[in-house]
Amino acid sequence: MLRTRGYRRLLAVRFATQWSDGMFQAALGGAVLFNPERQADPLAVAVGLAVLLLPYSLIGPFAGALLDRWDRRRVLLLANLVRAALIVVVALVVFFGVAGPPLYIGALAVAGVSRFVLAGLSASLPHVVPRRNIVEANTLAVTAGSATTAIGAATTIGLRLLFGSGDAGSALTTLVAIVGSLLAAGLASGFRRKQLGPDRTDEDPRAFIAVARGFADGARATIRTPSVAASFFALGAHRLVFGISTLLTLLLYRYAFTDSGFMKAGLAGIGEAVVVAAAGLGCAALLTPWLVRLWGRPRTVRVALAVAAVTQVVLAVLLSMPAVLVSAFVIGLAGQVIKLCTDAAVQSEVGDEVLGRVFALYDVVFNAGYVLAVTAAALLSPLDGMAPWLFGAAAIVYVAGFLAHDQQLRRTARA
Repeated sequence: MLRTRGYRRLLAVRFATQWSDGMFQAALGGAVLFNPERQADPLAVAVGLAVLLLPYSLIGPFAGALLDRWDRRRVLLLANLVRAALIVVVALVVFFGVAGPPLYIGALAVAGVSRFVLAGLSASLPHVVPRRNIVEANTLAVTAGSATTAIGAATTIGLRLLFGSGDAGSALTTLVAIVGSLLAAGLASGFRRKQLGPDRTDEDPRAFIAVARGFADGARATIRTPSVAASFFALGAHRLVFGISTLLTLLLYRYAFTDSGFMKAGLAGIGEAVVVAAAGLGCAALLTPWLVRLWGRPRTVRVALAVAAVTQVVLAVLLSMPAVLVSAFVIGLAGQVIKLCTDAAVQSEVGDEVLGRVFALYDVVFNAGYVLAVTAAALLSPLDGMAPWLFGAAAIVYVAGFLAHDQQLRRTARA
């Protein structure tokens, strides 16, 4: 696959975009949570996380229709340029110490464009690799892209040491993220017109009607494909748990944990957790294609859910820094296995004419569940994040996802 020029270029666009995404997310998180000039409580952290993910969940069902009508090459090019301009605006807001709505609205805009780009990348993949290689191609693209996001976050931590952790330093760190967006735009311009699809559209020629129907069309296409619907149940459960774990982990490293040998607290400790989770993503890239060939996608997803549920129970009992790091690895591994299987189901079983809208619905499941879980955890967690019962509740969510996934496929088999 790497000998295919189009696939290599699409990978490069993804890597540049997600490196920039990782930088921006970590820079905003540092500005809100680890900036000595600001004070953060669980709700402030939840709002900061929500603005990174919620916007595309709100506009995605409508933007998905545009991905099935517009030249996806042009979407990748122009959206990355718009994103670069918005990052400059957010950096200025941070520099002048502005908090509250102006900061969050700017971050919402950046995150919304980012989700549009990532959906466009996923919808474009079947146009640069053969259908028979979708699982392997998607595994490499998504996993390496997630690792690139982690590298971007790690880059932010390094730059904060160089520029400082105050408003000025946070602004400079945020500004560096435009490099990835500009590089991604330049790489996207190398594709031919219409090379990335859509090949055709059966939509009403009136764009407004096509956009307004985006969510319903994506939902109908998902329901008509039972294996995709079952995968969405599993993915939704994982994202709920991931949201709970993310919020509690940030609070634990900020307020509860202290340095212990090579394990660090504070922002450095968050960096260690990100690296460990990225290692889990890398293992998922190696394991997922083999497990799918051995067991098939449905069983692979259920095993991942079961392993993740057990890990959450262990974490609830042994709530410590080593346990959090082990959990980060396992959740990164299991969650990525579930995501890769869901991606492959969508890309291989949904028609190209509705692929953008199904991926838009995918993003609603992926991000809205996360935001809901983060908000709930913020309302229920103590300030220091020491809430073992919430980790126990996360295990129950995984079990519910397992049962829903299994039941959906059983109903399909009976039908």
